[in-house]
Amino acid sequence: MTPEQVEQMQAGMIHGPLLLLFLVLAIVFIIYSTSKWKLHPFLSLIFAAYGIAFLSGMPLKYVGTVISSGFGDIMTSIGLVIVFGTIIGTIIEKSGAALKMADTILGLVGEKRSALAVSIIGYITSIPVFCDSGFVILTPLNKALAKRSGIPLATMAVALSTGLYATHTLVPPTPGPIAAAGNIGADLGLVILIGLIVSIPAALVGLWWANRVGGSIEIEGESENLSYEDLKKQYKNLPNAWLSFAPIVVPILLIALSSIASFTGYEGLGSQLIVFLGTPINALMIGVLLSFLLMPNFSEETITGWIGKGMADSVNILLITGAGGTLGAVLTKTPMSEYIKSFASSRFTGAMAILLLFIISALLKTAQGSSTVALVTTSSMMAPMLTQLGLTTPIQLTLAVMAIGAGAMTVSHVNDSYFWVVSQFSGMKVTDAYKAQTMGTLLEGVTAIAFTLILYFIIG
Repeated sequence: MTPEQVEQMQAGMIHGPLLLLFLVLAIVFIIYSTSKWKLHPFLSLIFAAYGIAFLSGMPLKYVGTVISSGFGDIMTSIGLVIVFGTIIGTIIEKSGAALKMADTILGLVGEKRSALAVSIIGYITSIPVFCDSGFVILTPLNKALAKRSGIPLATMAVALSTGLYATHTLVPPTPGPIAAAGNIGADLGLVILIGLIVSIPAALVGLWWANRVGGSIEIEGESENLSYEDLKKQYKNLPNAWLSFAPIVVPILLIALSSIASFTGYEGLGSQLIVFLGTPINALMIGVLLSFLLMPNFSEETITGWIGKGMADSVNILLITGAGGTLGAVLTKTPMSEYIKSFASSRFTGAMAILLLFIISALLKTAQGSSTVALVTTSSMMAPMLTQLGLTTPIQLTLAVMAIGAGAMTVSHVNDSYFWVVSQFSGMKVTDAYKAQTMGTLLEGVTAIAFTLILYFIIG
């Protein structure tokens, strides 16, 4: 739609505070429908988009166009990036590369610091791999290390879960942060860089909590875990350490270099190549190609089965992300941004806007359980309003993603699949999981938003 068409369309639509009420109703509907009715987030977001379109008085002839274009636009920007990221994660899981990375890091930090080791392992693994999958993949290793080092299994479980969680909501190419960055229009390289900075103190707080609470939690059958050496024997040959890290590290470095080149205005020899290689879709494609080197052979099981599983795993997040794009598109086409500008200009600007994004994301996360849904929904809903909230520069948009990611950490409890993965695979009682996992994620989320606000005051 042309700006003239949008202006003409908005002239006949509802203006003023009633639009803000519609936004609140949309948020309530999304929370209630996903948490109480167990409606899939894809449909919840689509229904909310249609609801706002109808209630705001959008001409009927434009509704379908706006919704379909919103879905298509977000898929154009980040669809393949999400698919490539999930393929990389699946191959890392299936090939034993996650175990090799764990083995390497353990060798660096030492057996007696096994809790620190698994926190680092989780931190790295969850950059491309969903935290749920990462915990399942690494649980046998975690139990073996607990047995080998004499550290309580609960301590090791919480250290692993919080390490995984730190990057899951803050550092691309995990799909949630990618989607949030795409919705908001933040520079992906900056999101990765700042995400790594913010996630480190969050992970350290999680590790501190693991050491503090783990000794008081007894897990039945701790002594029956598989030994570390027996675990390694399940794989005929583990991949090379360099090859194991490469599909994660190389794309991140390429994206970071491209962002640095663009940010500094570098136009010397090779700048076009750097920008090309560091374009997220190209960098992740390189990551996919590097992950092929992890395959023990090229067969129907690996080339078709492993990659097919990665593609299948990406479908859900693609649909949710696309639906979030439709909601964002509808909000953008309403006169809501003008009202928000007048309403929020003196109330929620700068640091308060950062805090507002955190609160909305935390409410969504706590109510319906999924960090990814909280990231996608909050970013798609608030993206059209960031200018009015005073968040316009590349750094400010990046910090907006961090605030939403911090909210998406807060908190993991019984409506979150990750809560059950951690409690069931570690063997914790539900009451102990509340004390360990729920409290740990609360501390991580609060720490992440605190450091985001500090960064805002320093560089924002």
